[in-house]
Amino acid sequence: MAEHHSGPAELGAPMDYVEHEKTYTFFLDATKILTIFCVALLIAMAAGFFTSAGFFTALIVFILINVGGFALLR
Repeated sequence: MAEHHSGPAELGAPMDYVEHEKTYTFFLDATKILTIFCVALLIAMAAGFFTSAGFFTALIVFILINVGGFALLR
């Protein structure tokens, strides 16, 4: 059955908020980087497959978009 507690919800070990902030910051940074990578990959694939640009031009587009995106995040 449900127990009714009127005390604090944290009854176990105290929370490590510094570590929580580090993990959350890492998650946000990884999400931004992977989003830029996926967008760059899709644009490069579109340039390589649907135009006459070819593989090497698409590779250069991919690298340039990644470098530009990482530079904008800094």
